[in-house]
Amino acid sequence: MRRTIVLMSWLVLFVTATITATANSGEFDGEKFARDYFNAWKATQSPQAKESDIQVYLSLLKNDVGHQHLPYDPDATREPEGKHRMLQGMLYYLGTHTQYTATLKSVVSGYKVVVINYHTQSSGTHPQSGEVMQLSYDTVEVLEIEDGKVAVIRKYSE
Repeated sequence: MRRTIVLMSWLVLFVTATITATANSGEFDGEKFARDYFNAWKATQSPQAKESDIQVYLSLLKNDVGHQHLPYDPDATREPEGKHRMLQGMLYYLGTHTQYTATLKSVVSGYKVVVINYHTQSSGTHPQSGEVMQLSYDTVEVLEIEDGKVAVIRKYSE
């Protein structure tokens, strides 16, 4: 258990240092950031996902991150507790997938923005309703970047 915590701490530190170094060098590689972000997100959805996977993903976000997921959540307001609220939501759903795959279809980057398009297939049991769900859909995420981290996520799913 202790070894896992130490390993998780080193992993989060490594990801944060890599992103900080990229941001400080003046060169933001949107393509690389998009792939790192996508891989971190995908790890949080795996049936074997752990809280450490969520921490790696959250290390890519600003503390006051705004999150909009249309059509479910239309508000992308940035709030001081944005990252903490995402952590709480992600922990609630952690481990509910029995199967999950995602394929990155495209990346577009521009000034302070990265857009990713990916396809997801998943199955699992909803933690509140107990309903068995099987989903297959495309998602577009518009990531607004500030200081080398995601400040606002605008997620559009079918």
